[in-house]
Amino acid sequence: MAGNSFGTLFRITTFGESHGRALGGIIDGCPAGIELDEKAIQEELNRRKPGQSAIVTQRKEPDTVEIYSGVFEGKTTGTPIGFAIHNTNQKSKDYSHIKDSYRPSHADYVYDHKYGFRDYRGGGRSSARETASRVVAGAVAKQFLKDIKITAYVSQVGGLKLETPYQQLDFSEIEKNPVRCPDPTMASQMEEYIKSIKKDGDTIGGVITCVIQNVPIGLGEPVFDKLHAELGKAMLSINAVKGFEYGSGFEGVTQKGSEHNDQYNTDGTTKTNKSGGIQGGISNGMDIYFSVAFKPVATVLQGYDTIDKEGNKVATQGKGRHDPCVVPRAVPIVEAMAALVLADYTLLAKGNKI
Repeated sequence: MAGNSFGTLFRITTFGESHGRALGGIIDGCPAGIELDEKAIQEELNRRKPGQSAIVTQRKEPDTVEIYSGVFEGKTTGTPIGFAIHNTNQKSKDYSHIKDSYRPSHADYVYDHKYGFRDYRGGGRSSARETASRVVAGAVAKQFLKDIKITAYVSQVGGLKLETPYQQLDFSEIEKNPVRCPDPTMASQMEEYIKSIKKDGDTIGGVITCVIQNVPIGLGEPVFDKLHAELGKAMLSINAVKGFEYGSGFEGVTQKGSEHNDQYNTDGTTKTNKSGGIQGGISNGMDIYFSVAFKPVATVLQGYDTIDKEGNKVATQGKGRHDPCVVPRAVPIVEAMAALVLADYTLLAKGNKI
């Protein structure tokens, strides 16, 4: 299986399956001498871990990270940082009913055809549990990028959409509710809606918005390795993501060029920021902001028809512990992937200096 690594200079390679002994990774390219707060890394994992509220999967995992290398006396050594997160609460028998059949809109069918073999327990390597390793790597990247602030929040669940511009939101409200929406009124509505969806044995999708502030000018390359292209790749690599847009996004097509252009101030900043902080694939110093769309979780706790390995039609029902809506736990994942991109491009930018 290829494609288990992300990044060029600041690089993460992950390993592990949903129901294996452990998940983990190797972070390569992290500069030496960075004071690493392991408590802060664990706090990021706690934001992603299952069982944290009534509106997420009730799998009980402590998700405690153990760092095995690359850190000495609280600082990075410049050598590979190896870490692991041990699984403790697998219920593999919950998946025995799909051993020989395929769940709709899951990776089961394509895995079997591509590799000729699959770990059906929780989806194996295709499980979103793999993202725990990304969160660890992203937390390390955040500490390398200490002057850059990365904030993600839930801006939509189903048809409930937060229309308030991010500049008018109080980001301190994000972690005060289980949905991770910075508007308390909308957060309450979203929470009740997710609960009603869960009660029906169904799932719902949503959108996460991310804002990156204090970004220096000059990150990104102007042709194939544009900063927004790499951010898009990072976000689209997250399980269940179906869409990515930055800056004015799809709404920008309704405006004329004279309306859409970001006019300059004398100090090089712009009066508006429809470019989303990136021009010509390179950061311009303004806030980078983008949105990521997540589909409804594919496993619904209802009866459904599918096919088995021989192509026979079979009837079955979703079982196990699953999120009725993935976006509340995906907030730290979006932040982590953004941090990995910025850490990588920060190191790449240093090599471009004359």
